[in-house]
Amino acid sequence: MDVSLHRRRARRPLLPLTAAICAAALAGGCAGPGTPGSRMSNPDTTTQAAAMRRAGNDLQTAYETAIRNVLPSVVQIQAGNNLGSGVAYDGQGHIVTNAHVVGKQRTFSVTVANSEQLLGAKLVSSFPQQDLAVIKLDKVPAGLKAAKFGETSAVAVGQIVLAMGSPLGLSGSVTQGIVSAVGRTVSEASSGGGTGATIANMVQTSAAINPGNSGGALVNLNSEVIGIPTLAATDQQLGNSAAPGIGFAIPASMVKTVADQIIKNGRVIDSGRAALGISGRTVLGPDFQPAGVAVVTAPRGGAAAKAGIEPGDIITKIDGAPVTTITSLSEELASDKPGQKIKVTFTRGGATKTVEVTLGEM
Repeated sequence: MDVSLHRRRARRPLLPLTAAICAAALAGGCAGPGTPGSRMSNPDTTTQAAAMRRAGNDLQTAYETAIRNVLPSVVQIQAGNNLGSGVAYDGQGHIVTNAHVVGKQRTFSVTVANSEQLLGAKLVSSFPQQDLAVIKLDKVPAGLKAAKFGETSAVAVGQIVLAMGSPLGLSGSVTQGIVSAVGRTVSEASSGGGTGATIANMVQTSAAINPGNSGGALVNLNSEVIGIPTLAATDQQLGNSAAPGIGFAIPASMVKTVADQIIKNGRVIDSGRAALGISGRTVLGPDFQPAGVAVVTAPRGGAAAKAGIEPGDIITKIDGAPVTTITSLSEELASDKPGQKIKVTFTRGGATKTVEVTLGEM
């Protein structure tokens, strides 16, 4: 009998009042009959839901404010057949961008965010070693706003960022993500329009970086440019196709260092980048795998030559770290400074030697 009674109760429809209470209390759960909280929502849950709504609204407002503040500073650059982006650096019409965007061009067509009119611009100087360049507008249009650059030391992993530029020619586009890592050393390809530069202290981001984003702005929610988007990672196993969610930006500190020198002096006179003072090429070992860097030239007076390194020597280590390719050599030197002393291991005539080298400047 108990079982039969239980089944009948299970089949009985819910009372309309109970259903109404459940619907009203959906956000906080619905208490069963006779439970003290059955006819009212949980105050703590209601407060939490309201706080979440406010937080969501605040975040959306922060996104919209950053876009509204910075997007007028981002321009589209047409450099021959290349299309890229740039950032207004000051009120005099200087635009900072990537060296690989300007390529070998000296004149450009620029479109600003608030107009479709093409503006003329000329190259001030390019610094391919850091993949940065500055161009200057022939005439500064009304409404062009210089961007505010942030402090690289304040960039933190997990920070929300926005990438602004002209991906695939879609001017004024914005993507969002986070700072995935800082302090990355990345080497560009020298083919396909790249400079072949090895750049240290890059900001890694999950914000989408596509062709045309190069030279644009990576922005925090304080409306500060924290980097210049430069390249996206590629997956060689997938035929060098783009690896989604892995992009890199040159940090604001380096952008300011290079741009300030170009604007003041017309060129970079103090790169802050260390140089070994050689030209070289990758050599293969007996197993046909990269095994070191053969010194092709070591100019007299250069850092390597002063330490006794000669053409024909094969560099295999820097401070004990293996060097197998010209790219790995560049990556080992990327974070070093001019004047710093390093130990270089090389082979000559089958013998291995290690010398101390005082690095020069690139």
